[in-house]
Amino acid sequence: MLPTVLLTGGAGFFGGVLKHRLLDAGYTCVSVDLQPDDTRHERLTALQLDIRNRPAMETLFVRHQFDAVLHCAAILAHDVRDRNFLWTSNVDGTAVVAELADRHGVRKIVFTSSNCLWAHPFSRPVSEEEQPAPREIYGESKWAGEQILLDSKHTFSAVVIRTPTIIDAGRLGLLSILFEFIDEGKRVWVVGGGHNRYQFVYAQDLADACLQALDYVGNGIFNIGSDQVATLREVYQYVIDKAGTGARVASLPRQPTLALMRLAHAAGVSPLGPYQYRMIAESFLFDTGKIKRELGWAPTLTNAEMLYEAYAYYRAHRGEIEARSRTGASAHRRAAPMGIIRLLKWMS
Repeated sequence: MLPTVLLTGGAGFFGGVLKHRLLDAGYTCVSVDLQPDDTRHERLTALQLDIRNRPAMETLFVRHQFDAVLHCAAILAHDVRDRNFLWTSNVDGTAVVAELADRHGVRKIVFTSSNCLWAHPFSRPVSEEEQPAPREIYGESKWAGEQILLDSKHTFSAVVIRTPTIIDAGRLGLLSILFEFIDEGKRVWVVGGGHNRYQFVYAQDLADACLQALDYVGNGIFNIGSDQVATLREVYQYVIDKAGTGARVASLPRQPTLALMRLAHAAGVSPLGPYQYRMIAESFLFDTGKIKRELGWAPTLTNAEMLYEAYAYYRAHRGEIEARSRTGASAHRRAAPMGIIRLLKWMS
């Protein structure tokens, strides 16, 4: 019988993908999330629980004797205005998980981190040796989480997987704004020509890496991401061509657009924050050589292919998605509010 694992964030977008992969592989899984989870399986226990709740988490560790923890729970910066809630959830919650794993003899923690550890663009692929330098709270919280888990005093080993934007069928959030423009045949805007290359990762490929990391010996940090990264303009054009809706790619001037985006975000009328500025206007790629060598991992889809999968899901389920967005679904599983971008859509 395969081990019993704790999955944090199991009701979220990627947590849901990983949960099903664990169950398909034969694991017994205990999933915890702030959001309710209606998944049912004979080897799944799904609980609505805050990982900062130490007594409740302690009860889980005592009852289930976990062999490993897959720590995917995180609060996103664009999803909340309460910075303390984000920080304590992402950092204090990680500290609770680490403390209990130590106390109860868990052998492995796999942690999904982020490319938000850097706030500036690079002219080259970023390696695992690059010193993180986050400048916004989500990236700072992920960096703090890494440091907690990689502390040499722990009895468990920790694998950190640094991810770019995770894409798959069902991934919504801010991407739903792009998909709405495409679906309605609007102009799809890029900044400064859209010649930047911004790496994504396919959710199923990331799930592969998490499962492979369970057998990795010792601590490790791994970058992950797609290969053959095309420009943002090329990626959008691929999706538009396959969608056949009459949408077209158009350019906005770089400096005035970025200035207006920052102003709109500061005024609270736009959902696009610093992370989105980077994805829209700058290049960022991870060097994925290490994870290929040491875990035997390889990506299966390009940016364009995975983004089309996500768009096709949106197109097939748009009515359901719009209803879901009025509920308490996790940020990546519901459509983001458009805010002032609706004015840009009207002009498109």
